[in-house]
Amino acid sequence: MDRLKAHFETWRPYTTTYVGLVGLAGATLASPDPSGWRLLGAWAVPTLGWLAGLYGGDYFDRELDAIAKPHRPIPSGRMTARGALVAMALCVSIGAAAALALNWRTVFLVVAALVAGVSYSTFFKARGLSGNLVRGGLTAFAFLFGTMMTATYPPVGLLGIAGLFWLHDAGTNLVGALRDLDGDAEGGYQTLPVRRGVSVALACATGLYALWLLIALTLPLSPGYVVLLGIAAVLGASALVVVLRAPRPLPRKPALRAHEILVLERIVLACALLCSGAGPGFAVPLAVVAVSVTWLAQHYMRHRYEFAPTLGMVAGP
Repeated sequence: MDRLKAHFETWRPYTTTYVGLVGLAGATLASPDPSGWRLLGAWAVPTLGWLAGLYGGDYFDRELDAIAKPHRPIPSGRMTARGALVAMALCVSIGAAAALALNWRTVFLVVAALVAGVSYSTFFKARGLSGNLVRGGLTAFAFLFGTMMTATYPPVGLLGIAGLFWLHDAGTNLVGALRDLDGDAEGGYQTLPVRRGVSVALACATGLYALWLLIALTLPLSPGYVVLLGIAAVLGASALVVVLRAPRPLPRKPALRAHEILVLERIVLACALLCSGAGPGFAVPLAVVAVSVTWLAQHYMRHRYEFAPTLGMVAGP
């Protein structure tokens, strides 16, 4: 039972609903009448890739987690490092097989995403803004994959939306790095907040927010899209304000709170694009379900999973 619980914790249910919605948005925007199997593939393969990334991230970060988060599955001994690596390989294998069956060309995207994910965990994560940009690129890959579930190649007209997701998730990842500032510094991870401080990281996150929102406003505006985009924009701005108004050194709780808001916000953003592709009757119920699952998982799981009780304040100017 402890091992099953450890795997469930590793999946981080408060994050796993998002990337499948991105894939669905890509599939529905690329074709007006996709089949059910292709929609399932657009959701399932990015989700499996996301889970693979979570297992891989915990595997490659196990020494850092032993310092900052010893309660997590691998450093606590509830999951072996080998077990995490095997689970990552299994998710990648199943996802690659499904991608091959639905559109063999997507295998190149799967391989590129795998290389990017491993390089992020092993190299880029500890190297400032480049790490956040590499991490954001994984969501762009998920969107492009979704488009290739219903089109031979990603339509040129949708590449801007891939860029939107790339910028958006780079900013979300950057805000997320604020909650790990002390542990990253102790473990020698030179993230942007560690290298340049909270103020510079917040300025970069704000710039990325402005860029993705600018792209979003240039897209065709349907009523459902406008409503969901407006909600996403307000939530994104409120997350940045939480960090801006927090005292310095930045306490853990507002840093985590800002990222919790963004985890909900990105679901709404993905469903705004899904609304443009499939209509509100398809997108809004999925948004309600995904937001509800994410909110409940954050409420009951996230604080206990993210932080060891010994951590205090996160430093930063």
